Amino acid sequence: MENQEYIGTTEAAKLLGISRVAVFKKIKSDEIKAKKVGRNYIIEKKSLGSIYKELTKAEEKEVEKAVTKVVKEFGPALRKLGKE
Repeated sequence: MENQEYIGTTEAAKLLGISRVAVFKKIKSDEIKAKKVGRNYIIEKKSLGSIYKELTKAEEKEVEKAVTKVVKEFGPALRKLGKE
């Protein structure tokens, strides 16, 4: 959903780490501002504030570099944790 102003309830639930039902409850209680489109709701990205932020290319490279470094340094430990 790059460069779109709105997200759906499923994506909002994933971003917030809550269920879709919880998103609907937050919409109903006006904690999350949403627009009804047909039977569905859409949520403006900027209404979620700092929770939803698209990364710049420089930030993406920085994250990728950090992930590569962590995997290189802690690869064996991460593999062991993945097996547990």
